[in-house]
Amino acid sequence: MPAPLPRSILPRSILFVCGMNAVRSPMAELLARQLLLPATTFVASAGVRGGERDPFVDAVLAEDGLSLGERHPRTLDDLEDDYFDLIVTLSPEAHHTALELTRSLAVDVEYWPMPDPTDVGGTREQILAAYREVRERLKARIGRRFLARQVKNRAD
Repeated sequence: MPAPLPRSILPRSILFVCGMNAVRSPMAELLARQLLLPATTFVASAGVRGGERDPFVDAVLAEDGLSLGERHPRTLDDLEDDYFDLIVTLSPEAHHTALELTRSLAVDVEYWPMPDPTDVGGTREQILAAYREVRERLKARIGRRFLARQVKNRAD
């Protein structure tokens, strides 16, 4: 796995935001924490509205040996600290809200549109496949954005 970007390039704090902080943003928070260790970046997540913990999130994270532990969904209003260097929004509603909240702040907002796997129906396996797709998309996007690519110099 590539190393995190140098501390001077990594944001000091990142907030992932989605609609209810039940699926996409808690997954992104946990994956970013895992991928960015031992970087000194503070990572959190929140939702625009309140939500309930989603057991499918727990299932697909467990496949990667990860767990949300006792963490429960929280809203932007629940955050103790409301200043972040970077806010990553994962749904249109979250993006609109973040832009409104940061209109007069010096904070970067990036929109990473992610599908909502709760919209998928069918068998348990089909639903889990939709959640896995979001997990893998988040891993790839976090890797592209926050991990340094090691380029080997080859003497020919």
